Amino acid sequence: MPRARRASGAGMVTLPGGMFRMGNEDAYANPGDGEGPVREVTVPAFRMDEKAVTNARFAAFVKDTEYVTAAERFGWSYVFAGFLAPEQVRATRGAASTPWWRGVEGACWRTPEGPGSGVDDRAHHPVVHVTWDDAWAYAAWAGKRLPTEAEWEYAARGGLDQARYPWGDELTPRGQWRCNIWQGDFPVVNTADDGHLGTAPVDAYRPNAYGLFNMVGNVWEWVADRFTAAHSAAPSTDPRGPAEGDRRVMRGGSYLCHDSYCNRYRVAARTANTPDSSSGNCGFRCAADV
Repeated sequence: MPRARRASGAGMVTLPGGMFRMGNEDAYANPGDGEGPVREVTVPAFRMDEKAVTNARFAAFVKDTEYVTAAERFGWSYVFAGFLAPEQVRATRGAASTPWWRGVEGACWRTPEGPGSGVDDRAHHPVVHVTWDDAWAYAAWAGKRLPTEAEWEYAARGGLDQARYPWGDELTPRGQWRCNIWQGDFPVVNTADDGHLGTAPVDAYRPNAYGLFNMVGNVWEWVADRFTAAHSAAPSTDPRGPAEGDRRVMRGGSYLCHDSYCNRYRVAARTANTPDSSSGNCGFRCAADV
C-alpha cells in the first residue's frame, strides 16, 4: 500500500498518488448515480486536509475577509426537520421529494438551525450551510483548492482496493461504529448508537490508513468536479470531470444517511447539487498541489 506522509502545511497529509480502481459496480451501487464502471485511474501526488473545514477555521476566514455566504445573502437554508420544534416545522416550507428538509429563514453557518442556534459549542465540528461557491472562496483564501473527485476517492480509500468503506468492507467491525450516520427509523427515530444526532467533531472516530478523518458520514463534502453519470471504462490520468454542467459533485454521505433511502456513506458513492445550494449536512475539505 502506498504510504502517506504528513505535509508541511498544518493539518494536511501528502498523498503519494498512483493508480487505483475508482468506482463501484456491486449491489450497493445506486442506479443513476454514475458510480461505475470500475476503472483504473491515476492521480499525481497531492496534499489533502486531514479533516473537514471546521466552524472555527471558517470563522477565521470570514473575520479576515468579511465574506458573506450564499445562505446569508439568500436569507435561508435547508435544516433537517428533526432539529426543529413542531411549530417551526409547520411554519417552514419543505422540499417536495424530501419533506424532512425545511427551508428555515436565518439558517446559515453561524446559526445552523436558524435564529437562536449557534456554533460556540461546535467550533471543531464541520462548517455547514456552505455552497460550492463558498467552499471555493475559502479554499482560495487558504492557498488551497477543492480536491478533484478522483483525488477525493483515492484519499478516502486509504490504499484499500475496492473496499466499501475507508476501513474495509464491514460497517461496524467488532461492533464499533467508524462513522457518523443515521441509526434507527429514518426520518423519525435516530437512536444515535454512533454517539451523535447531528454533526460530530471533525476528528471523531479513527482515521483511515492515510490519516484522514471522517471521509464518509458526518457531512457531505464538495469536490471540484462538475457532475456526470457517464464514465469511460478506459484508464485515465488525473481526470477533472466535464467542462460544462449545472451541478457539482458531493462525496462521502452525511449523518442523515441510512440504508432505507441513502446508503451513500461508501467511498464510491456520489451525488450532486447546484453550486449555490446549501444545507445543514454539507461541508468540505481542501486539497493542494505538492
